[in-house]
Amino acid sequence: MDATLTFLGTGTSMGVPTLACECAVCASTDPHDRRLRPSALLRWREPGTEVERAVVIDTGPDFREQALNAKLAHVDAVFYTHAHADHILGMDDLRPLSFIAERRGGSIPLYADRKTTAVLEQVFSYTFSPHATYPTRARVKLQPLGERNTVHGVEFLRIPLMHGQLPIAGFRFGNAAYMTDVSAIPEESFGLLEGVEVLVLSALRHAPHPSHSTLEQSLAWARRIGARQTWFTHIAHDLGHEETNRNLPANAQLAYDGLSVPVTL
Repeated sequence: MDATLTFLGTGTSMGVPTLACECAVCASTDPHDRRLRPSALLRWREPGTEVERAVVIDTGPDFREQALNAKLAHVDAVFYTHAHADHILGMDDLRPLSFIAERRGGSIPLYADRKTTAVLEQVFSYTFSPHATYPTRARVKLQPLGERNTVHGVEFLRIPLMHGQLPIAGFRFGNAAYMTDVSAIPEESFGLLEGVEVLVLSALRHAPHPSHSTLEQSLAWARRIGARQTWFTHIAHDLGHEETNRNLPANAQLAYDGLSVPVTL
C-alpha cells in the first residue's frame, strides 16, 4: 500500500533560526535552513476507497503552523517518541481536529509510553484530569504504547532507542522507520530495522552532544542498516542545508520542512 511521509519539522528543540543567533545558518535566506521543531506526518488511502488516513508523530510547539502548512484536515492517531517539550507542547492544537473526530463518533488516540503519558497528564491536566470541566478541551484519549500498534490496518512497530539516559521510541511502519533524538541504538533494535528502505534518523551536528548523535555517527548507523534512502532530521543550526548535502552521499541527505517522500506500508 502506497503512503507519503511528510517532514513537518526538521529542527532541534530551539528551532532554526535559533533566537538571538546570528550564525550563517540562522541568517540564511535558503528556506531549507528554516527548521521547525521535529514532527512527521504519514498519510495513506485505504485500498479501494477515497478515505485518507493521517497519523502524526509528535506534536511540538510548532504543530499548529505545521498542520496549516500540510493542509491537515483530520488526524487518526498520534504517536509520541518521548515527553520533552519540543515533542509534546502542541498537543492542545489537536483540539479543532479532535472536534471533527468527535462529530464522527470518536476521539483521537494518543499512543505514548508510561513516562510520556504521565507528563501529558500533568502538563494538560485540564484535558486529562477525571475532574476536567473545560468545555472545549481536546477530544483525545491516551493509549498505552505497545511493541506493536495498529491504526486502520497499519502496524506501527516500536523501536527502542536511547536519548542520553532516557529510553525513547522510534517507529517502523512498512518499509520505513522514523527515529529522532537518538544518541544510541540498542543492539536488539537493529534486528527490528532489517529490510527498512526509507530511514529517518536524527543527526544534530558534527560536534559531540551528550544526548544526540553526530552526523558522522548517524551516517555509520545508516550504512549498517542499509536503507535505500536515509533522511536526517533534528538538525541544529551548525549544519547548513546546501553545503552539508553537497558533502553527503546521494542516498543520505538532510531532510527539510515540507519534504514528502513515498513509502510502502
